[in-house]
Amino acid sequence: MGNRENSRNGGKDKEGKSNKNAKEEKREEQEKRRDKEDHTDERIEKTGQITLDENDRHNKIHLITIIGEIEGHDNLSSSSKTTKYEHILPQLAAIEDSREIDGVLILLNTMGGDVEAGLAIAEMIASLSKPTVSLVLGGSHSIGVPIAVSTDYSYIVPTGTMVIHPVRLTGMVIGVQQTFDYFRQIQNRITGFVCEHCKISKSRIEELMMETGVLTKDVGTILVGQEAVDEGILCKVGGIKDAVSKLHDMIDKRKNDKNQEKN
Repeated sequence: MGNRENSRNGGKDKEGKSNKNAKEEKREEQEKRRDKEDHTDERIEKTGQITLDENDRHNKIHLITIIGEIEGHDNLSSSSKTTKYEHILPQLAAIEDSREIDGVLILLNTMGGDVEAGLAIAEMIASLSKPTVSLVLGGSHSIGVPIAVSTDYSYIVPTGTMVIHPVRLTGMVIGVQQTFDYFRQIQNRITGFVCEHCKISKSRIEELMMETGVLTKDVGTILVGQEAVDEGILCKVGGIKDAVSKLHDMIDKRKNDKNQEKN
């Protein structure tokens, strides 16, 4: 009798310990999930970036948002929403060096900004070996155009806009020929990059830049959704579903190609 009683008590003790361990593991898992969510929220708030890794295809996609004004060498006012290029460039270098990240998704809603900073970001994106896709939401104006076309594939939502205009310079301008030559040099750098990474011709983009009948107070052209695709600047009209699906397809193809090379 005593042995049977001890056996029953021992079974209950083991079951109790098992239930306790299961509860502790569940609590630890919930705490880890909360910590991850808090870290994700903080990262989005500070940098506008996040890694998407909970998909069925087991691909890790790094999301970068380029919003507001692209800030260059000068700090903009605290009331302005900005994308700081000194945040974006190191992150792009880390992505290229990472074995974890499979692809990059760029979301754009920018009014443009510093030319040097914008071109630096565009060149970095264009030189990544990982598959890249951009999606224009709201707008990608001025120096945002080179960034939008710098990816392997590009989308624009139906109501998205792109403003194409000549180079401008704020502050004092010396009215001599050398100044205008410098403007032309900067503009050639921008148009050269854009034409190299999309289907529009240099003559056509310069024609859009110098259009006088579209903007009431400025020189240039506004392209909305399908118009940007028809001009050959972006690849396709679509939304986040299309952009993410396309990026997954490109990542899977890259993985398959690597596996075939190994075999």
